[in-house]
Amino acid sequence: MKKRLEMLEQLQEIDYLIDNLKTTQNGLTEEMGGIEQALIDARQELSGLESRVAQLEQEKTELESSQTVEQENIRRSETNMKEIKTNKEYQAVGREIAAARKQAAEIDEQTLQKVGQIEELNADIAARKETLAELERNTSQRRDEKQAEIDKLQQDIDADSARREAITKELPANLIKRYNALRQQRRGQAVAGARDGYCLGCNMNLPPQLYNSLFKGDELISCPHCQRVLILKLQPAAE
Repeated sequence: MKKRLEMLEQLQEIDYLIDNLKTTQNGLTEEMGGIEQALIDARQELSGLESRVAQLEQEKTELESSQTVEQENIRRSETNMKEIKTNKEYQAVGREIAAARKQAAEIDEQTLQKVGQIEELNADIAARKETLAELERNTSQRRDEKQAEIDKLQQDIDADSARREAITKELPANLIKRYNALRQQRRGQAVAGARDGYCLGCNMNLPPQLYNSLFKGDELISCPHCQRVLILKLQPAAE
């Protein structure tokens, strides 16, 4: 029984190692996801700016077309004024020309605003493209580094898993089943030390008779409070 208890303790130590390695590995995987997401976000932002420029270019083209129409109307009205014979008609056409010129001036102002917005966005796009190129280079390097770390951790996990399997093969199936169930129920700790009459897993006082039985080491004893398998841990002798 003592041998089995020692193997159970070894099994738990290995499981602790595997759990910690997997936690670290999962953290690295999340970091990789964050790195990739930062690149995706940067590309989407750049794409959004480029779409905005395309929209502004279209609006600018439409304004320029409207300006062409207004200028043609002004030219036509000015030509017609030469053939007008009554003062009333002359004044009416004059008002039309004034309104058209006002509209043309407003279109010019709007067009200039679009041009300014386009130039500003294009400058931002150029800067973001440089930043994105640098981010892509860094992302590739960081991704490779993180993946190398993940792969190394996986090698360690595989090695510890092989050690675990070797131990479990030497223990009864019912004991392994009990051990695994306790690990799930007790946050990964199925085996606990016992010292000075206490369970070191739950820090509860053990019945004296049960605690004394641990010194014999000839049976599997569980803590009556947390059900963890107990292993006697005596205080080291004073030098």
